[in-house]
Amino acid sequence: MRPRQKPLIGITLDAEQPGGYSKLPWYALRQNYFSAVVAAGGLPVALPHEAELAETYAAEIDGLLITGGAFDIDPALYDGGAQHETVVLKAGRTAFELAITRAALARNIPVLGICGGEQLLAVAFGGTLIQHIPDTVKNALAHEQPNPRTEPGHEIAITPDTLLERVVARPRMAVNSAHHQAVASPGPGVIVNATAPDGVIEGIEHPGYRFALGVQWHPEYAVDQADPHIFTAFVEACRA
Repeated sequence: MRPRQKPLIGITLDAEQPGGYSKLPWYALRQNYFSAVVAAGGLPVALPHEAELAETYAAEIDGLLITGGAFDIDPALYDGGAQHETVVLKAGRTAFELAITRAALARNIPVLGICGGEQLLAVAFGGTLIQHIPDTVKNALAHEQPNPRTEPGHEIAITPDTLLERVVARPRMAVNSAHHQAVASPGPGVIVNATAPDGVIEGIEHPGYRFALGVQWHPEYAVDQADPHIFTAFVEACRA
């Protein structure tokens, strides 16, 4: 087999029940996740939710992108207590994403988690989540921003001397915001690399891996000029 000229990037899909697009259960994902990877030089492939195939997928891909979605991780998976009334679960998707993330980390394959993917990465590292920001964070920002996702919702502060700071090369960014949950504790060995003005964690990374980065916003929209640098750094790490 010829060596790959472009790193193969596995991208997790969202899952929907019958209705709308199909009378049968179906997968979906916004095109800009894929186009952002292509623009950064990667070869994206979609990963269906087959948890028993996670190890097989991990043996084939050069990098893993965990995407976001309008759902939450079961608090039972991080000892989060009773489930908040706002929590919406997609058990099959979460089971697969945890399995493929753990398999990728075990192989030291680069991982990028976006929005809910950042939260999934934190749980995989042994961290915990805030189940509903408005009930937990005093004077919280509108993290489910009312304006379009193609516009910024707020700024974040980048932690100095982190992977994220080296990637974006700036102390602050303007980001979009589409979440009601957030990382509470990031897990052993994990570094918080970005925070919102209200103190909500906006990014995490683990220095013990080649590339293990999570961001709470959606850089695939390129709201900030530095957003594409995140995909470029991720894909370049996948070439190593």
